[in-house]
Amino acid sequence: MSRITYQQACLDALAEEMRRDPRVWALGEDLGRGGVFGQYRGLVAEFGPERIADTPISEATIMGAAVGAALVGTRPVVEMRFSDFALCAVDELVNQAAKARFMFGGQARVPMVIRQPIGMWRSSAAQHSQSLEGWYTHIPGLVVVTPATAADNKGLLKSAIRCDDPVVYMEHKDLWQVPDDVPDGPDHLVPLGKARIAQAGSDCTIVTWSRMLSVALQAAGALAKDGLEAEVIDLRTLWPWDRQAVLDSVARTGRLIVAQEAVVVSGFGAEVAATVAEELGPRLKAPIRRLGSPRAPIAYSPPLEDVLRVTADSIADTAKRLCASG
Repeated sequence: MSRITYQQACLDALAEEMRRDPRVWALGEDLGRGGVFGQYRGLVAEFGPERIADTPISEATIMGAAVGAALVGTRPVVEMRFSDFALCAVDELVNQAAKARFMFGGQARVPMVIRQPIGMWRSSAAQHSQSLEGWYTHIPGLVVVTPATAADNKGLLKSAIRCDDPVVYMEHKDLWQVPDDVPDGPDHLVPLGKARIAQAGSDCTIVTWSRMLSVALQAAGALAKDGLEAEVIDLRTLWPWDRQAVLDSVARTGRLIVAQEAVVVSGFGAEVAATVAEELGPRLKAPIRRLGSPRAPIAYSPPLEDVLRVTADSIADTAKRLCASG
């Protein structure tokens, strides 16, 4: 084990996969200088500009080139810099990459990873702060991954690169410098579609992903001081998502909170809540609760930005009300 940051963990993962498989390469803006957040730092010195490729400022061109390269047998890692910017290339991703295997009867695959940093980060305002993971879970053919820890950012990125389908890989910008204990060496893989119980508990279940995991764990710590045990589940992969892990937990606790940073309206939390309601409705001890951002643009002003955030206090308060109601 080594204690390294979320940013270093994914850098190590990409380097290890590029050493393992010469078909793996990366393309995007600013990769030669290390990427916007340093997640490609030093790679061009080892692998050269042919495999760490700087591109023009054209997201559609970047995505389209990667789709073509994947179809002919390489495994591109596409850097979109911000998830907001990836919307310029949504046709290439949603109408081409996601549908190719189906439309060609399984004769073609598009093994590519599309990295889209997400989330609120240091007054980045409305066009650089969105969490759009729910959009991509709606699209057949896409895998959607949202790592919450450095260890998972290494293990999930390696699994994503090895996946034979397009993977929308969404790293939270506020996690880049957060450290964690990460297994050393190239064999650390985290399976896609498998959730992790980050904390066991018996009174309520909190389901979350990405940066909200740390917020949920803070809430669980506060609840413990009041004698309440919250089970915290980190989904890690939103599609496919680990339905059984969530259902098993809620069947034990009888209560569910889904916490997301994204806008709560039509967010992925609604899918989790609906599934649990359909499968376990009569067994629930209290109504399901969803927490997320209101349907409003994200402001530049820190006080206004904070109004939109889901906090540990709001999660803990919701859990207390649920536990008191039944």
